Amino acid sequence: MTDQGTELDSADVVVVGGGPSGCAAAVFTARYGLDTVVFDRGNAALRRCAYLENYLGFPAGIGVDTFTALMHEHLDEVGADYVADMVVSVERPGDDAGGNASEADENAGASRDESDAFDADARRFVVRTQEGRRVEADHVVAAAWYDGDYLRGLDDDAMFEEHDHHGEVHEQFDSDYADDDGRTPVEGLYVAAPSGDRNAQVGIAAGQGGHVARCLIEDRRRERGFPGDLAAHYDWLRADAEFHGEWGDRDRWREWFDGEVPDDADLDDERLAELRESYIDRAFDTRRTDHEVEAAEPRGIRRLVETIGTERVLDALPDEALADYLDGRELGGVEQ
Repeated sequence: MTDQGTELDSADVVVVGGGPSGCAAAVFTARYGLDTVVFDRGNAALRRCAYLENYLGFPAGIGVDTFTALMHEHLDEVGADYVADMVVSVERPGDDAGGNASEADENAGASRDESDAFDADARRFVVRTQEGRRVEADHVVAAAWYDGDYLRGLDDDAMFEEHDHHGEVHEQFDSDYADDDGRTPVEGLYVAAPSGDRNAQVGIAAGQGGHVARCLIEDRRRERGFPGDLAAHYDWLRADAEFHGEWGDRDRWREWFDGEVPDDADLDDERLAELRESYIDRAFDTRRTDHEVEAAEPRGIRRLVETIGTERVLDALPDEALADYLDGRELGGVEQ
């Protein structure tokens, strides 16, 4: 992703909104390997929170600014691009006003190459921003709580509803437009926010964002050809011990995979073999040795401290604890 004005950029996924739901969605899509860009500028519901006390993992709570910094550092860690710019429009050339493809586009989609690429035809979203950026994307995840006006033109009749506010009638994005999984009638468009009560609290909003991203990934895998339950993806690292015995043998995984393929799956043997090996490769990529696990936690803590700030962490520790820690240690070659 570049920051050069109107230069055309490309991404697999554009997420609109860098709050809990948007960042959670981006973490999942980026970790899956999708080129993900998060645009974030504008009103943020999280900023209305004085102090965050009910987010799991922070026993005494955490400041909103610190929590936001941690979210955005997480995006950097997984390789997603965070861009402080406001999305002003999302279009898809070739769609009619109801978000449906033209006949020519349908024909193009039907003849696309079945490869690891999702869909290389011209029917991609075009995302435009306030500062003149233009990005093409296969998928758009709406995750901006307050405003859905940037989606106008995709499916206006169903996407917006009239709302009476103190006697004044105006249109607003319908939080029930997407289903519970974030899927919408517009292919490739997902909504993590606004989605009613599923955005009511920070922890719930983050969970909704992650869930919507998993559904996006599942749909993408299904488009590639993964049949039945094999389209689902689980972002889960496995201990080395889980690959001992028969599950350390790729043939055992092949046997399991074939048993999960539905009888009515419409795949030729060559394509099925490609999907099988791809699935097994991903499974083995999640394998972590005891040494890797032991090394991961200190690195995770260091990254946490770096984001919060070493001085802030030290200031939070009692002087006695620091003295006990330093007692007997060597600093600069001098034993204390």
